[in-house]
Amino acid sequence: MFLVKVQTKLMGNQFEFHALSENEELGKEQIACAINEVKRIEKLFTTYSDDSITNEVNRNAGVKPTVVPDEFFNLVYRAQKISALTQGYFDLSYGSLDKDFWNFNQALTKLPDPQEAKKAVHLIDYRNILLNNDTRTIFLKNKGMRIGFGGIGKGYAADCAKRVMLEAGVTNGIISAAGDLNAWGYQEDGSPWTVGIANPNLKQTYFSTLNITNKAIATSGNYEKFVTINNQIYSHTINPRTGYPIKGIKSVTIITTNAELADAMATPINILGVANGLNLINQLNGIECILVDDNNKLYLSNNIKLIE
Repeated sequence: MFLVKVQTKLMGNQFEFHALSENEELGKEQIACAINEVKRIEKLFTTYSDDSITNEVNRNAGVKPTVVPDEFFNLVYRAQKISALTQGYFDLSYGSLDKDFWNFNQALTKLPDPQEAKKAVHLIDYRNILLNNDTRTIFLKNKGMRIGFGGIGKGYAADCAKRVMLEAGVTNGIISAAGDLNAWGYQEDGSPWTVGIANPNLKQTYFSTLNITNKAIATSGNYEKFVTINNQIYSHTINPRTGYPIKGIKSVTIITTNAELADAMATPINILGVANGLNLINQLNGIECILVDDNNKLYLSNNIKLIE
């Protein structure tokens, strides 16, 4: 058996595919099927193309419901369930955020007025994304609302790509998508895959590893984009309630059964903070997390076993 690896840029991120195959040629063919599937997902859910379903829904905000494909409807439906579970800290309508208000590519030297910050997020509210199961339509209640799949799309794409690779005969493989990872089956020697947990202080290094099979992992951290104001680090992740960037956690790693859920849960746990985030995760079956706070203290949910 050969471990075939292919790296390519998809959905604006670096994707890496690993397939344990009979030979290199077959492995590359199997991975090509997965790459085409991710391209299909990107075309359906992107906000960077005028003719995407997402932008059609956004253009009709406050005007009329939009008929959408079942796949699109079902992902939004599941996303709404996660929004309810996380008290709205995961929210597809984050796309309504005034992008000019928080520009982390420029030198921010002070926090804005709290009232102005709240105004910047006033259209974010998952409860105003209205789904009609009978007509298979989605309606954004208020003009100016926008949905986006940045918090769940990569994970969903990784799950779809895994399904395609399994159908193509890959019973042992890994898909890595810029912080989201899907691993199934085993290595050539029969042992589980060993996955590194990124060190938020040294981006290209790991502070620990996990042995996993048939699991998905998503890591979200402030080390990708942040500002420091008055010696406090503020992540590029915005709390939809306050309009302020979050602080307190350097990185969140979610481990669960599918990449879609792992991807979607990383941001709300980041926003909830250590105590509330762990409390939520410990109430849920089949999902675990690893947190690193701003003081580099490590926190684990109840059933995590790290390898030092």
